[in-house]
Amino acid sequence: MRLHKTIMAATIAVAAAIATGSCTDDIAFGNSFLEKAPGGSTTKDSVFSSAEYTEQFLTGIYTRQYYGIPYRSSSSAPLSASYWQGKFDALTDIYHLHFPNSSIYQSYYTETFTASSSNSIYGFDTENVWELVRAAWLLIENVGGVPGLSDDDKTRYAAEAKCLIASSYFNLFKFYGGLPIVKASFSGTDEGYWLPRATVDSTVCFMTGLLDEAAEVLPWAYTGTEAQSETGRWTRAGAMALKCKILQFAASPLFNSDTPYYGGTTEAETQQLVWYGSYRPELWQQCLDACEEFFAALSANGYYEMVMPAGNTTEDYRYAFRYGYVNQASPEVLHSVRVSTSTHDSKYSAYTLMGDNERYAYTPTQEYIEMFPWRDGTPFDWERDSIAGRLDTMFVKGDTVVGLQDLQNRVLTRDPRLYETARINGVPQVTEWSSGKCSGDIFETWVGGTTALNQSKTETGVYATGYANNKYYVGSCYDRQSPQWDVIRMSDMYLTYAEALLQADGNFTSAIEYIDLVRSRVGLKGIVECNPDKQLTTNKDSLLEELLRERACELGFENERYFDLVRYKRADVFSKQLHGLRIYRLVRNEETGEWERSETKWTDGDKKTDSEDPTAAGFYEPSHFDYEKFELTAPVRQAWTNGFDPKWYLFPFPQTEINKGYGLVQNPGW
Repeated sequence: MRLHKTIMAATIAVAAAIATGSCTDDIAFGNSFLEKAPGGSTTKDSVFSSAEYTEQFLTGIYTRQYYGIPYRSSSSAPLSASYWQGKFDALTDIYHLHFPNSSIYQSYYTETFTASSSNSIYGFDTENVWELVRAAWLLIENVGGVPGLSDDDKTRYAAEAKCLIASSYFNLFKFYGGLPIVKASFSGTDEGYWLPRATVDSTVCFMTGLLDEAAEVLPWAYTGTEAQSETGRWTRAGAMALKCKILQFAASPLFNSDTPYYGGTTEAETQQLVWYGSYRPELWQQCLDACEEFFAALSANGYYEMVMPAGNTTEDYRYAFRYGYVNQASPEVLHSVRVSTSTHDSKYSAYTLMGDNERYAYTPTQEYIEMFPWRDGTPFDWERDSIAGRLDTMFVKGDTVVGLQDLQNRVLTRDPRLYETARINGVPQVTEWSSGKCSGDIFETWVGGTTALNQSKTETGVYATGYANNKYYVGSCYDRQSPQWDVIRMSDMYLTYAEALLQADGNFTSAIEYIDLVRSRVGLKGIVECNPDKQLTTNKDSLLEELLRERACELGFENERYFDLVRYKRADVFSKQLHGLRIYRLVRNEETGEWERSETKWTDGDKKTDSEDPTAAGFYEPSHFDYEKFELTAPVRQAWTNGFDPKWYLFPFPQTEINKGYGLVQNPGW
């Protein structure tokens, strides 16, 4: 069977010039580049007629990479770039999307999405994957004959193209399983390229094989002056790290199990298109081997490292965590993609986007907030800490000083990553980019507060759960930078290595060591010391659960939670009713002396009107609250009421593509 031309036959002009991921800025590519070719021709002969044109063509291929933050309103590819679709983590237990017009809200939460729907949040044929793949093969096939291009550059460009193919395949693989394997460019009508859908094993081998070939010739990293112009290109380090991630996914229970996830009778299962056919322990060993090869190469070549704090304050920890993932100069980022466009303000993706617009109402759930431990690393436990009277200081504590309105000696009492991930009641809103220090007016997320108003009471808006997202919301001090999307970073690699150590040979000691390394970046004590009741040195399931929780705290809003739950087939988590937290400000009744709920603002309320009367109710910064967990209902996810249908572990191929008869076999249940 053949791949239909509507999927694979992209034009040679691979890059649209509008707001797509790019490794370099201010470079012409796509149709606007091809207009410069001799005679206006758009044939591959003209594209590969010079070193300059070839480099620009490669840059155009880079623009087809997946960029993980929705940043535009559009119905054109890639659909995942549109805020009308939705981010994958909003399907998990850590975020709930409160934007009623999004596909996640309308089609995924309600489970009305089908193989015939056109609004997939990551479509088989709507993400420019096949356009990228064909263009990359065109480059690989033709780069050897480009005049004026050095042999080293020819080899490097081809290797980068192989990484681009492998990474794009991996994006689809995580949603669909085994894929048609394309090993050359073609028009879409050549009988020699009638290819069926491949098995999981063949797809994995195809991706890792490309990465192995690329890693043999790519530079380890771009440093010094090269880093300014070349950051964003695939490197040996990136290729080796991506191989680890592919093997981690492949070795996980979704594909690597004695039983397929849907029952075993569908065509996709019997042909091993969605699993390996049995549990294969050697798959975890392969993942471990790849991790050890990566870290051995890191030891030999250096450069990449997790950003560590300069001191031991919460400000130091917050700064190191934020710098590590968002700064383009971060040595922690192994591969990144960023938006580059002349028609779109680049700050939109990191500042306006994550502000107060309902389209970005990715509200952290109460379940997520409780994953973050106390400041010393001991776990937060609502029932235990409520009995101990610690809830009023579960985010912030400080001293009330006579005559001074704001809390003095303010201390943030939880894992510093919490405050970088969510906007939290009582925390000053302005965080200095260069230091991590916070100042200014506090977030008032209580019911009626200045910041959140009544959003948690009505379960609407960006504070619908009582919290708002803070990841990638880097503020006006960084708003003129092109925000990058991290494909892989070092903290993820340490946690991936820890998982492989645990799964491949039960090496609890080393797994714990790497988990603790990630925790140490934000000042948390060791995971065993902080959880003496969980038998983490001997109980594999318990340590794995802590590892997955740690990944959620470290990698929130980076898609990793979604894929972690999918690859471990966590129906229990997908079907769990989620909650928000309504916080009520308490004000002392001057007549009775009793504390009473008050739905009043402070910064824009009694702080200003009573500023000259320290005895007036509400003069001092609120520090007494009532807390009320509530079930999320806007909307209710069908999985919460009907249970999780395992067909959702993988997405359906579009029915229109199935009907074309070129070899796609539909995923189970669809």
